[in-house]
Amino acid sequence: MDMETVKLSLIVERLAPELGPFLTSREMDLNIVLRDGLEVLEPADAMEIVQHSICNGQKQALLQ
Repeated sequence: MDMETVKLSLIVERLAPELGPFLTSREMDLNIVLRDGLEVLEPADAMEIVQHSICNGQKQALLQ
């Protein structure tokens, strides 16, 4: 399987729609590179990606 780049919003929409209200538009617009593509992604993987995206966004906010 080839790598695939998708928006975080697509991952949330497909695998964790309940998290949508908790994410900012900036977070939802992040590009995420998936090593094995979206089709093999599991809900637990989606949760981990969302958690890392939020943490990275908070780090960037603190640095500014």
